[in-house]
Amino acid sequence: MAHEHEYHTPGLQHQFEDMKQQEESVSIGMWMFLVQEIMFFGGLFTAYLVFRSRFPMAFAAGSNHLDAFWGGLNTLVLIVSSLTMALTVYYAQKSNRYMQVIMIVLTMLFGTVFLGVKAIEYTDKYNHGLIPVTGWNKKVKADPADEHDAHAKPCWEVTHGEVHKYVNPKGEFQWTDCSLVKLAAGDNPEKHNFLTDYEKSGYYENGEINADKFRDRVRSFYWIYFVMTGLHALHMIVGLGLMLWLLWKAWKGTFTAEYYAPVEMSGLYWHFVDIVWIFLFPLLYLLGRHFMH
Repeated sequence: MAHEHEYHTPGLQHQFEDMKQQEESVSIGMWMFLVQEIMFFGGLFTAYLVFRSRFPMAFAAGSNHLDAFWGGLNTLVLIVSSLTMALTVYYAQKSNRYMQVIMIVLTMLFGTVFLGVKAIEYTDKYNHGLIPVTGWNKKVKADPADEHDAHAKPCWEVTHGEVHKYVNPKGEFQWTDCSLVKLAAGDNPEKHNFLTDYEKSGYYENGEINADKFRDRVRSFYWIYFVMTGLHALHMIVGLGLMLWLLWKAWKGTFTAEYYAPVEMSGLYWHFVDIVWIFLFPLLYLLGRHFMH
C-alpha cells in the first residue's frame, strides 16, 4: 500500500486524484477569474457610457484626436495573436514541441508590437498636452519673441485638427478646439437638437461656449481613455509574462497530449484580453467620427 500512490501521471498535482479532476478544477478556477475580470472592465465600460451619453460632443472631439490607424493596427495585431495562441494550444494537444515554441514566440512578438504602438500613442498625447494630469505633459515655455495669434482665438474659431505652436510651461492638459460644439449648436444654443441638456449647461456660460468648461469635459474622455487602455496594457504585460513561462516549459517539452491545461488556460486569458480591446477600439477611436463629416 505504501507504494500504491508513488506514480503520478505527468503534470498531475498531488492534491488531485486524476487528470480529469485536475483539469475540471483548473478550468473552473480560470472561468471564475475571467468572470471577475468581466465585472471589473464592465464597471469601466459603464462609466464610459454614462459620461458619453451626457457629453457626446466632448467625447467625440476627444475621440477624433485619437489616431484610428494605430488603433486599427493594434486590433489587427491582437486578432492575429489570438490565432497564434489558438495554434499553440493545438500543437500542445498534438505533442509538437517545435511548433509550440514557434507559436508562443509569435504570440509574444505580436503582444510586444501592441505595447510598442501604445507607447507611440501615449508619447503623442504627452507631446500635445493631452494627458489629463497636470504636470505630466511636455513642458514648453513661451518664447517672448514669437507671438502666436492662434492662442488668442476663441476655441470655437479654431479649425478642427488645426496645428498651432505648442506652449505649455506647467505641463497642463490643453484643449483649444470647440468647433464641434459650435457646429452642433448653430447660432442659438437654446434651439438646436444636437446637444444634450447636460451639454447645454456644461459647455455654455452666458450664452457663449466656455472654453474651460468644454476642456474639462474633453479631459474626462482622456481620463477614461488612459485608465481603460492603461489597465488593458497592464493585462497585456501580465499575458506576456505568462507566455514567457509557457515558452520555458514548452522548450523543456512539458506540454503533451496528456498534459496541456496550462497552455489552454493561458490561451483563455489571452483571448479575453484581445476581446476587451475589440470593444475598446470602436468605443474610443471610432464613435463620433461621423460628426466631422
